[in-house]
Amino acid sequence: MNHEVMLSTGQVAERLGITARTVYRWEKAGRLHPVRLPTGQRRFSASEVDELLHVRSRAVPRCAIYARVSRGKQAEAGNLDRQRERLVAAVAERRYKLVATVTERASGLNEKRKGLRRLFHLAAADEIDVVLVEFKDRLARFGFAYVVEALAAHGVRVEVLDGPVATDATQELVQDMLAVVAVFAARLFGRRSQQFRHKVREAAKEVKSGA
Repeated sequence: MNHEVMLSTGQVAERLGITARTVYRWEKAGRLHPVRLPTGQRRFSASEVDELLHVRSRAVPRCAIYARVSRGKQAEAGNLDRQRERLVAAVAERRYKLVATVTERASGLNEKRKGLRRLFHLAAADEIDVVLVEFKDRLARFGFAYVVEALAAHGVRVEVLDGPVATDATQELVQDMLAVVAVFAARLFGRRSQQFRHKVREAAKEVKSGA
């Protein structure tokens, strides 16, 4: 006599490559149908989980593309449009389904970027499977691995085209580093750092005009 193999929430999460929280969300959405043990714990049918895994593997990946430039000459030069066009072409080449195009003009150090938050919202809502970027620092100047891990927790992978670095990427990096210096100066000296921040802004202008 055959006995149905039942899986715990953790086992389901591991088999599907998602987090336990996502398992609960999929249960709420009706994608998974657990049974309750007398102890109140959930158990999921292994066959149902495997069927869901099979469906996901054969489905066309839903893709969001993300393009970013810092404020200034880089955006004026049309780099944002170039990124978007190249990413759209890559989606077609990989036969993904483009479901979201996210573009923004913001520093790679800005952790409150609206575009980045939108990617996380799409991932949390199970609306995307892939995030495609031209190169790593478009997604995050620092902490790229953490962003990848956070998206992976929702079953979303990040793919990088490994495109060439923009010709003015050095200028953007210098501007970002100056911004870091200004932030630390503000924390160390408070109001007395106003003059220092003014000097930092002037230095940033020189970098921009010299590009």
